[in-house]
Amino acid sequence: MQLVLAAKYIGAGIATIGLTGAGIGIAIVFAALINGTSRNPGLRNTLFPFAILGFALAEATGLFCLMISFLLLYGV
Repeated sequence: MQLVLAAKYIGAGIATIGLTGAGIGIAIVFAALINGTSRNPGLRNTLFPFAILGFALAEATGLFCLMISFLLLYGV
């Protein structure tokens, strides 16, 4: 029984590693927004919606990883 419990905790910990990728993705999206806006300030209104879309997609992958982690902890 202890081995199964340990495997649940290890699996949940491994599933949260994907949150690191989501954080890196969000940083890249907003770094590109800042870079593009600093190069051409007139394109800010065009670039910002794309940045928000990229943020949402990167955040969704992180939330999926977190959901799998919670499913492993509390659902199995």
